[in-house]
Amino acid sequence: MPTLSRITVFPVKSLDGLTLDSATVGERGALELDREYALFDVDGEYVNGKATAKIHRLQSSFDPATHELTVGRYGDDERHSFSLRDEAGRAACGEWLTDFFGDPVTVERDDAGGYPDDEDLHGPTVISTGTVRAVADWFDLPPENVRRRFRANIEIGSPEPFWEDRLFADHGEVVAFAVGDCRVHGVNPCQRCVVPTRDPDTGEETEDFRERFIQRREATLPEWTPSERFDHPYRLMLNTVVPEASWDTEIAVGDEVTVDGVRTAEF
Repeated sequence: MPTLSRITVFPVKSLDGLTLDSATVGERGALELDREYALFDVDGEYVNGKATAKIHRLQSSFDPATHELTVGRYGDDERHSFSLRDEAGRAACGEWLTDFFGDPVTVERDDAGGYPDDEDLHGPTVISTGTVRAVADWFDLPPENVRRRFRANIEIGSPEPFWEDRLFADHGEVVAFAVGDCRVHGVNPCQRCVVPTRDPDTGEETEDFRERFIQRREATLPEWTPSERFDHPYRLMLNTVVPEASWDTEIAVGDEVTVDGVRTAEF
């Protein structure tokens, strides 16, 4: 039986992840701390990897106890720390980021569900260890590089590539599964954007990444993957929702992952 092998949250949307031994499901079904903070431009739009490749050249770490963000430029040893829990700290961080990007940036907080990548499906994203290793082999990359490109919250320790594709079905349906005591509904395979095509440190494009990915995804598609929701091969990872009854549930590395089967979607 597969188990939960890795938990990663991204306290500041689009910045570096934080690997945890355990995490609590918060409001709306997102993991607590995940995308609790985000960067915005003057028009109220996200400053993220979709908007600018320059964001990859930021290196950061986050203290979950104090909410202190430490950030610096790739290739530069100088680091700056900001307390994001208070408004003054967020304002100071915004000033530093404004200087980095050359355009006004503010840091905002939403501690009631955060700023998920999918506005409708707030649950943790899921991938398997076998998938990470398979994609790493396609591009001759270290597995950690692939993890940083695709930015999944939950990694299931199955060696079988694309094991997580078992956790979605057709439109109007979900696949119910559990991570320990936490009930989760798998909804659809995640549609990928430009972010995975770039080196996570420099932002440089990996040549023909999307084309090679599609070619290899089609060539290695498991028999359990095709469905109405898998409408093109530039998809990887699973989007989920967590039923309200499982909010405030803790998940931990080592928890067993059990699959209950297809259910009618109720959202």
